[in-house]
Amino acid sequence: EEQVDELQRLLAGMEKEHRSLLLKMKEGEAELARLRSVEGDKLAEQDRSAQLEKEVAMLREKIHHLDDMLKSQQRKVRQMIEQLQNSKTVIQGKDAMIQELKERLPVLTWLHVLKNLEMHDRIEHLIEKQVSRGGPSSRVRSKSEYVSR
Repeated sequence: EEQVDELQRLLAGMEKEHRSLLLKMKEGEAELARLRSVEGDKLAEQDRSAQLEKEVAMLREKIHHLDDMLKSQQRKVRQMIEQLQNSKTVIQGKDAMIQELKERLPVLTWLHVLKNLEMHDRIEHLIEKQVSRGGPSSRVRSKSEYVSR
C-alpha cells in the first residue's frame, strides 16, 4: 500500500507537471503566434511604410511642380496687370491731350476766321487803293464790318 500511495503521489505529481507543461506549451505557442503575427505585421508595416514613402515623394514632386506653375501664373498675372495699368496711363494721357485739343479747337478756329477776315480786309483795302488811284468808286464794306455789326 505504501508503494501504491507513493505511485499515486508520483502519478499526481506527474499529472500536475503535465498540466503545468501543457500550460507553458500553450503560453509558448500563443507567444510564438503573437511574435509571428508581429513579424508579419512588421513586414506588412514595412511594405506599407515603403508604399507611403513613395506616395509622399510623389506628392511632394507634384506639389513642387504645382508651386512652380502657380508662381509662373502669378508672374503672368502681375505682368498683365502692369501692362493694363501702363495702357490705362497711356490712354488717360491721350484722353487728356484730346480734351485739350477739343478745348483749343474753337479758339484756333476763331483765330483762323479772324486771320481770314483780316486778310480779306487787307485785300479789299489794297483793291480800294488801286481803284481810288484809277478813279472814284463806291466803298466796299469789309467782312469784319459785317461781323462786328
